[in-house]
Amino acid sequence: MSTFAKPENALKRAEELINVGQKQDALQALHDLITSKRYRAWQKPLERIMFKYVELCVDLRRGRFAKDGLIQYRIVCQQVNVTSLEEVIKHFMHLSTEKAEEARSHSQALEEALDVDDLEADKRPEDLMLSYVSGEKGKERSDRELVTPWFKFLWETYRTVLEILRNNSKLEALYAMTAHRAFQFCKQYKRTTEFRRLCEIIRNHLANLNKYRDQRDRPDISAPESLQLYLDTRFEQLKVATELELWQEAFRSIEDIHGLMFMVKKTPKASLMVVYYAKLTEIFWISSSYLYHAYAWLKLFTLQKSFNKNLSQKDLQMIASSVVLAALAVTPYDHTYGASHLELENEKERNLRMANLIGFNLDLKPESREVLSRPSLLSELVSKGVMSCVTQEVKDLYHLLEHEFLPLDLAAKVQPLLSKISKLGGKLGSASSLPEVHLSQYVPALEKLATLRLLQQVSRVYQTMKIESLSQMIPFFDFSAVEKISVDAVKRNFIAMKVDHMKLAVLFSTPGLESDDLRDHLTVFAESLNKARAMIYPPTKKSSKLGEILPGLGEIVDKEHRILLARKSIIEKRKEEQERQLLEMEREEESRRLKQLKITEEAEHKRLAAEYEQRNRQRILREIEERELEEAQALLEEQEKRSKRKGGKKPILEGEKVTKQILMERALSEQLRERQEMEKKFQKLAKTMDYLERAKREEAAPLIEAAFQQRLVEEKALHEHEQQLETELSRQRHDGDLKEKYRLSRMLENKIIFEERVKSRREAEFNQRKAEREERINQIIQARKQEREALRKKIFFVSSEEERLNKLREEEEARKLEEAERRRKEEAERKAKLDEIAEKQRQRERELEEKERVRREALLGRTTDGPLRPSELPAGPDPGTAAPAAAAAAAPAPAKYVPRFRRGGTEGSAPAPPETDKWGGGSSRPAPPPDSDKWSSGARQATADADRWGGGGRWGSGDSKPDDRNPPGDRWGGGSKSTWSSSRPRGR
Repeated sequence: MSTFAKPENALKRAEELINVGQKQDALQALHDLITSKRYRAWQKPLERIMFKYVELCVDLRRGRFAKDGLIQYRIVCQQVNVTSLEEVIKHFMHLSTEKAEEARSHSQALEEALDVDDLEADKRPEDLMLSYVSGEKGKERSDRELVTPWFKFLWETYRTVLEILRNNSKLEALYAMTAHRAFQFCKQYKRTTEFRRLCEIIRNHLANLNKYRDQRDRPDISAPESLQLYLDTRFEQLKVATELELWQEAFRSIEDIHGLMFMVKKTPKASLMVVYYAKLTEIFWISSSYLYHAYAWLKLFTLQKSFNKNLSQKDLQMIASSVVLAALAVTPYDHTYGASHLELENEKERNLRMANLIGFNLDLKPESREVLSRPSLLSELVSKGVMSCVTQEVKDLYHLLEHEFLPLDLAAKVQPLLSKISKLGGKLGSASSLPEVHLSQYVPALEKLATLRLLQQVSRVYQTMKIESLSQMIPFFDFSAVEKISVDAVKRNFIAMKVDHMKLAVLFSTPGLESDDLRDHLTVFAESLNKARAMIYPPTKKSSKLGEILPGLGEIVDKEHRILLARKSIIEKRKEEQERQLLEMEREEESRRLKQLKITEEAEHKRLAAEYEQRNRQRILREIEERELEEAQALLEEQEKRSKRKGGKKPILEGEKVTKQILMERALSEQLRERQEMEKKFQKLAKTMDYLERAKREEAAPLIEAAFQQRLVEEKALHEHEQQLETELSRQRHDGDLKEKYRLSRMLENKIIFEERVKSRREAEFNQRKAEREERINQIIQARKQEREALRKKIFFVSSEEERLNKLREEEEARKLEEAERRRKEEAERKAKLDEIAEKQRQRERELEEKERVRREALLGRTTDGPLRPSELPAGPDPGTAAPAAAAAAAPAPAKYVPRFRRGGTEGSAPAPPETDKWGGGSSRPAPPPDSDKWSSGARQATADADRWGGGGRWGSGDSKPDDRNPPGDRWGGGSKSTWSSSRPRGR
């Protein structure tokens, strides 16, 4: 190791070595100086040395040397001059970038030159063998040998700088700039592997920053400047990830941004949030998560509408159309149908995670099965007014797919709208933060939705349909694609259909037709219909042969029914037990699988860690051996040069094995010998210099004393001369001041007069302005008094008017209450009167029935003697008695009961029918009586009885009104509709 008295000497030595072509030795000399503990204080020459040092590291592509030197220089200038470290690092990156660009300019086939998967990986043995066997020569090999190493070194430069600058509050801006340049490097040259490593490095830096909070010079993320730098870095990472189409890294970048926002409890600017949600829509669209994609679009639309006031109406319309089409692109069925409990829990956790990323609040209660859903999204679009901003084509498409029922014309009406929508979109205006919007990407999903809606609507109308007809109704896909779509829909219980390829037909049914609720509902409906039918058409009692044969059939049926119910309950319990056992087995299998996976991952981690440790040990040993070999070679060369310069013999014998230990011993002995000789020379030189210095001082002593005395005389004369000049100048200055005083004393009176005049003028002006101000204040006070008076009058008027209106309203309500009470009392009185009249009518009918019963008993007593023959019938009555009887039969009293055989006779000619015709079923029924008042009361009684029996089972259907019931004439065996309508009660 070389030692230098000053850092400048090391720099000169390095330049000399560079001039003779020994750059490696120059780099080693500067490295020894920088890593030496002797120079721990920052000096300006150290900065020049670092500039030269990084230049040599770049020329020789020594990344490890550059990293060691920069770390040591950071320790030196961390607390003194951080700007110097920043300049050195910028110079280092600038040189690395220049070299890489220079190598790129020399290459004509960059794509072949950079066709390397991993810049950090060494050459594999199979690649070397393939290059030798294939005879790769010429330009391809030169490209690989020239361009790829420089890009490897540039990548190593970025990693080194990020490692040095990490978690340093004074170098945050440089850290962010380096990260941005590394992202641009990965983007420009399509370095996906390096981009993943770069993202992981930055992620680990942030994790360590949160883990070790007691570090010195630790950045404060909650500070606005630091937070903005970190957010800018993460957003640049997100943009590059999407441009490289690394969607997994883009999603992890989204999680990094969300975690950073959650860590500091602050929301970024609206412009950054627009980029956040725009990239989130791309990620969800690529991952086919259409529901989350639609929610991200809705959030983006809300941000643009709220914060971007310069957004044009056309751009807002395009963004709103994208939101609605994204919502429609979500499949209309539940993807978790038929899933297990574990899958449902995973889906719930995934919903929570995604909703946190989107920024929605979720209520994860056990009873809420899904949080983010398509119906809630569509209702939110309507409630937030998104539908009012979309284009007319999108609005028509939304109504067709969500609200219309057109099973035959749906596809024909949707297809032209989709063709128009596919032509919409393009670049947005400069005021929008989004570059462009493409609506054509939603067309395939909308075609699938239209197909599902058509199948759903057709399944509600048809039970069977030919495949050819269904294919003609769906012009978007061929039948094989429709069949694939329908399989997924049937699996999710959206539709129920079967395809019969032998009959070339599609069979539709209703999903869930055999559900318990629907079956019970149909059973109850059938029982109600049977009861109504039994009330309208009462069954005739017939002797049942089966009842005679099997007298205990009812008990047997009940017993079998109970057995079947018990068997059904046992089967249900067994099914539940089997499902519980299957679920338990699935849980145990999942736990075993997770445990085995955890054991495998731990073993893999241990194996990888062991391999990593082994590789590190081998690398360290190899580096130590290489360093020892280099140091031994350098010592050997230095010793040879020294021996040649001194003309001595060679220190190494021929045939002797050269090792570092031998060279070190020889070098130490040589240095000891040289140091002893040098000390002897220094002692001799010091003695000579001591004698010489003593002789010079003895000769110079009298000369110094003489010069001192002469200097005293000269300074005394100079002092006296300066005193005389100062006295003369003071006298002249005093005379001038007296003349100036006399000249100005003549103007004193004029000065006093002018001063009085100015004061009087200013006082008058002040008084005038004061009066004006007081007058203006009085006017303002008067105006405010008038305003307050007017306001008081207005308030008094409004309060009076409100009191008057309230009083009128209360009087009106009291009047309405009194009117309602009066009507209620009248209704009660009227009802009491009607009940009294009905009671009198029922009493009269009972009396008439009692008389009829007595008369029938008398008639039955007469007929016991035997029926009369026709020849024994009495002759017609005499005219004296016939006329009163006919008159009585023709005009009965209004309140008297008329028997049936008296109602059918003619006036004065037809006798009463014999009793045998009545009881034997002889002649036709007579006409109803013309006494309408009597039959009206009977109709009211029949109506009341029908209402009491349960709703019109005897007199008519339960849905008819009291006025439309069957007339009482049907009850007595006669009458017609015309007679009944003439005798209908008017009060009802």
